Amino acid sequence: MSARLQSAVVLFTLAWGCARSSSSAPEPTPAPNPLTTLEQMDRRSPLPLLPMMAHHQKQNMRDHLAAVQEVVAALALEQFAEVERAAKRLGFTEQMGQMCTHMGAGAPGFSERAVAFHRTADGIVTAARAKDGVGVLKELGATLEACTSCHAAWKQQVVDDATWQRLASDAKPAVRH
Repeated sequence: MSARLQSAVVLFTLAWGCARSSSSAPEPTPAPNPLTTLEQMDRRSPLPLLPMMAHHQKQNMRDHLAAVQEVVAALALEQFAEVERAAKRLGFTEQMGQMCTHMGAGAPGFSERAVAFHRTADGIVTAARAKDGVGVLKELGATLEACTSCHAAWKQQVVDDATWQRLASDAKPAVRH
């Protein structure tokens, strides 16, 4: 056999062997979805919301944070009327109670906790009216504790309309306004 023919046979054998071994190799495992991994790590209770509701709730949370900042800034200057004005944005109203009830319709226990947060914030308003700086701080601390404990317990879960309707009809929140 000529050297050329031997080289061709060797190359063919190697190519055929490589082709066989690569076809029998196991398929690579797809990398885990990082969002799924995060979801599995986050053990808080889901608060099912439609996309528009989730967006609205996040806007409210940002406004709550801005109101807290305004309370602190006004308190530092002993501007109690400004403390009261900012704190009222955190406090309870019938409209806020209805919104909390609607937002929590798919998650038993959420609405009650949300309404309790707003009622706790009413204490800031009362202390500001009394021009009681220490009282404002005490009530602000209680309000922030309500915030942090709620955020520690609940996470938004964006769902489709059919899922939200099903969950909202299954859960019957009992919130007293």
